[in-house]
Amino acid sequence: MEIDFDKLNGLVPAIIQDAKTLKVLMLGFMNKEAYDKTVETNRVTFYSRSRKCLWTKGETSGNFLDVVSIMNDCDNDTLLIKVNPCGPVCHKGTDTCWGEDNKRNPLLFLSELQDFIEKRHEEMPEGSYTTSLFKDGLNRMAQKVGEEALEAVIEAVNGTDDRLIYEVSDMFYHLIVLLTSKNLRIEKVAEELTERHDPNWHKH
Repeated sequence: MEIDFDKLNGLVPAIIQDAKTLKVLMLGFMNKEAYDKTVETNRVTFYSRSRKCLWTKGETSGNFLDVVSIMNDCDNDTLLIKVNPCGPVCHKGTDTCWGEDNKRNPLLFLSELQDFIEKRHEEMPEGSYTTSLFKDGLNRMAQKVGEEALEAVIEAVNGTDDRLIYEVSDMFYHLIVLLTSKNLRIEKVAEELTERHDPNWHKH
């Protein structure tokens, strides 16, 4: 990776982002030595401009930043480092240096779930329920979506909230399997709903 350390007198800003929640956690600076150590140890190391030395985030607190990926921007002078944090990031004890809670939006899991289902579709491992659905074919997958939707309706009318969530979860799972079989992503559904939210949207 080509990084332009000369533009800021040997330093580049490093934006730290949680790989799972996508929250921006903090901003630090790296020189080449800090970058090399980060790559070598797979834990984020910065250059302290006040102390004039390297410091590995978490070396005192134990709240390390384990590297998932490192990206360079279009000008090769700003890094985006996705991490798995091992605790609060800010020295004040907050999750981020902006005082935000680093909580994951559960909706993001739907994309991860479809990634997993797509992998099942590619590998078709024996003994997997998802594999069996793909083997049974489109009609069976569509039927399962209808069955689970009906069960959700029954729970909504006569059941409990917990059972309703359970059955809706079954419905979503089977719907994502069906979409995967058609080479469609759940994000396309989100895009459609986003378009419908526009006041200028008109039904096709």
